[in-house]
Amino acid sequence: MDIQRKVKFEEELDKNFLDEIKDMSGCEEIDKCIQCGACSSSCPMAVYMDHPPRKIISFIKNGFKEEALKSFTIWLCASCYTCQVRCPAKIKITDVMYALKRKAIEEKVYPNRLQPPVLAQEMCKLIAKNGRNSELWLVVNMYIKLKNPLGMLKMAPLGINLMKTGRMSLKKEKIKNRKQLRTLLNEVKENAK
Repeated sequence: MDIQRKVKFEEELDKNFLDEIKDMSGCEEIDKCIQCGACSSSCPMAVYMDHPPRKIISFIKNGFKEEALKSFTIWLCASCYTCQVRCPAKIKITDVMYALKRKAIEEKVYPNRLQPPVLAQEMCKLIAKNGRNSELWLVVNMYIKLKNPLGMLKMAPLGINLMKTGRMSLKKEKIKNRKQLRTLLNEVKENAK
């Protein structure tokens, strides 16, 4: 029988995690959280989350990096900004959730077969390559990466209906000056370092 401990010792906590998320999210107010629960009580997705937004903020403040990044909560955030609007400490909770998603993708700590991080990566690749997103090819690439062709088959009726109404196309959409886009993206990468 494998017994897993639930207690974390102080030396196991990441003391730089709070500053890292502050920098990534542009939210300096995280440590002003008073744990009132306004974010959690106003979140329409909270009932589906493994940890409410209030607890995610607490994880960040206290250095529980692994728990925050591996949480299913960050992938369920609907980006409705209700939590942010109702927060008495003016914490940009939605921006914090985006930062956590980026960090989880960067460190590859999201659960296997989870669609949102793969979808985000594939969308970035398509936009960087073509300057535009082509929904059909985005979904195809995602299901190939997830190694889930049956998932793609389940989505086929919806895709066919979208094509019939002209809302989705088989062709890959591209901007005219992709070379200029690549130059711009390379410049952004250089300045980010």
